[in-house]
Amino acid sequence: MAASASPIPSPPGEPLAAALERTVPRRALRELRRNRGALAGLVILLAVIVSAAAAPWLAPFDPTLQDVIDQRLRPPLWESELGEVHWLGTDHLGRDILSRIIYGARISLAVGFGAVALSGTLGLAVGLVAGYHGGWPDDLFMRLGDIQLAFPLVLLAIALVAVIGPSLIVLIFVLGITSWVNYARVVRAEVLSLREREYVEAVLALGGGTWRVLTRHLLPNVLTPAVVMATLDVARMIIFESALSFLGLGVQPPTPAWGSMLADGRQFLVTAWWPATLPGLAIMLTVLGINLLGDGLRDALDPKLDVG
Repeated sequence: MAASASPIPSPPGEPLAAALERTVPRRALRELRRNRGALAGLVILLAVIVSAAAAPWLAPFDPTLQDVIDQRLRPPLWESELGEVHWLGTDHLGRDILSRIIYGARISLAVGFGAVALSGTLGLAVGLVAGYHGGWPDDLFMRLGDIQLAFPLVLLAIALVAVIGPSLIVLIFVLGITSWVNYARVVRAEVLSLREREYVEAVLALGGGTWRVLTRHLLPNVLTPAVVMATLDVARMIIFESALSFLGLGVQPPTPAWGSMLADGRQFLVTAWWPATLPGLAIMLTVLGINLLGDGLRDALDPKLDVG
């Protein structure tokens, strides 16, 4: 009788577990390529990242250059006497809106990714320790999380920024330390089930220490839900940063930020729609792209959704 073919091709001598791990990123990439929404979100996010990184070369004007006399509230596609075209018009101080949107992407992305990196790292560490050890560390961290969740995130961030003072570093720090609870809870729930698995008990029986169990065996198994949460959380942080900038608690002028551009342009909505509408569209498209990518990553990385 002919031997059946192995369902997972692997090089000679490669353990089955290693072959299984090797197929996970391939499956995820295959699922992402099939998801048109995720690809569209990836294109949008990459366009925003490239624009922010290449802002000095892409921006047609200095984003802080003012000309109240000749270029105030000029409409999109307006051309000056010198032949300079303001593709998205100018604001109430004569500053080029396209240049300010491009430079403002730097602030939004820095806050979004920076705050998520801080909150995700903190939440992962807390969730691993609380879920694995249990006892008083679990009670302490979870009760701290319950207390923090009792305060609305926006109000807590406003209070902290008002006390410390607005700046880019402060925004990243405040949004990061106020958003770790969700990561900690998800990771803790995963670790509570994983710590009872046979392979964890085997590692402990063979003399493996707590650090090895946490970093080599538990952490890789909880990264998937954490990565999906982090991807979607970047969009949430961008919205929070825009809200704080809108209230005057974000990066201070003349540094361009999408939220502060909205605040400056709202008083001219009746006579000039572009100073407020165009930064709002930038926020909407960026958040939409990140959410589409996050949904695609969730579908690709969650094995429970792989039915075929």
